[in-house]
Amino acid sequence: MKFLKTKLEGAYVIEAEPMCDERGFFARTFCKKEFLKHGLDFNVAQCNTSYNKTKTTLRGMHYQAAPYQEVKVVSCIKGAIYDVIVDLRPDSPTYCQWFSIELTPDNWKMLYVPKGFAHGYQTLQDDTVVSYLVSEFYQPGSEKVVRWNDPAFGISWPLKPQIISSKDSNHPDFVK
Repeated sequence: MKFLKTKLEGAYVIEAEPMCDERGFFARTFCKKEFLKHGLDFNVAQCNTSYNKTKTTLRGMHYQAAPYQEVKVVSCIKGAIYDVIVDLRPDSPTYCQWFSIELTPDNWKMLYVPKGFAHGYQTLQDDTVVSYLVSEFYQPGSEKVVRWNDPAFGISWPLKPQIISSKDSNHPDFVK
């Protein structure tokens, strides 16, 4: 596995390194020792899957508030997504900045989302499936959302969103 730093402090793109032969391939997508080698003490509490029927579906931007902040490792196992994170840590040098990456089953990439980041994505194909490894158990009362089109972040989405839940679209502007 390759760990590539992003422009946001503490966030990484992780590239699986498939070993191919006539049968297909084998790739390690999680190894505690590899994560620790890069200073990432990540323990998996939950594995989640999201199915998205329609291209241009937008989910996000979600995070868990303290003390239930979570780390996520996100991958796309079918279809394609435009994956976005926003640094919401007030004392971070990259506070309120965002990063995006396209995740597909063919590019072998995953996104490591640190605690204190909002996360969301837009589907680029119909029938897209996203997989999450999550470090904390879900706490409904701690779930928070910042709006996907909030001017405080200025996120550029590749497609006009067609399907967005009311939970994700009805929030006041973020106050820095």
